[in-house]
Amino acid sequence: MSDSRASTLNSKLRYVGQLALFAVAMFGFGYLLVPLYDKFCEVTGIGGRTAEGPVAEAEYLPTEPDMSREVTVHFDANVNSSLPWHFEPVEKTMAVHPGKMYETAYIATNYSDQPVVAQAVPSVAPGLASLHFNKTECFCFTEQLLGPGESREMPVRFFVHPDLDDGTNFVTLSYIVYKNDDATARETVAMGQ
Repeated sequence: MSDSRASTLNSKLRYVGQLALFAVAMFGFGYLLVPLYDKFCEVTGIGGRTAEGPVAEAEYLPTEPDMSREVTVHFDANVNSSLPWHFEPVEKTMAVHPGKMYETAYIATNYSDQPVVAQAVPSVAPGLASLHFNKTECFCFTEQLLGPGESREMPVRFFVHPDLDDGTNFVTLSYIVYKNDDATARETVAMGQ
C-alpha cells in the first residue's frame, strides 16, 4: 500500500474514531440532562417544583407569622386522561399569613370498577414562589390507592415562608394526578380481579 493511501486511511479512521467518541459523549450528556435539569429546577424554583417529601415543621416554620401580610393561595387539580378519577380541591382559594401553618384537602373519586393507584405531582406558580411554599403533610408524598367507586379526602398541610417576595400576593398550588399502571396491575392481581 502506498504512503498516500495509508495516510488517507489513517486520517479516515481517526475521523471515524472522533465521530464515535462524539456520539458516545452526546449520549452521555443526553442521559444526564434529565437529572441535571431536575436538580436545577429544585435549586432555583424554576418550573414551579416544590421540595420532595415532608418539610420538618420545627426546622423551617418561623417563630412568628407575619400577620400584617396576606397571600392568596389558589388550589388547582388536574387529572391525566388515562386516569378514571375525579379530583378537586375542597376549597378553591385561601388567604394565608406567611409563617402560619394551614391545612386544606383535595377529594379524589375512582369512577372505575377496578382498584387504581395514582401519584400526584405538585407544582407552584409563580416558579420562584415554590422555594417558599412548604408542605409538611401531603398525599403527593406517596402513591394513592382507591378501590372501585371509592372516594377519599386527602389532606395537605402547608405554610408560605415569610421570605416570599413582598410583591407576590397570589400563589397557585397545582396537582396533576397520573395513573401508575404497574402498581395498579399489582393491586388488581392481589385482589384477584
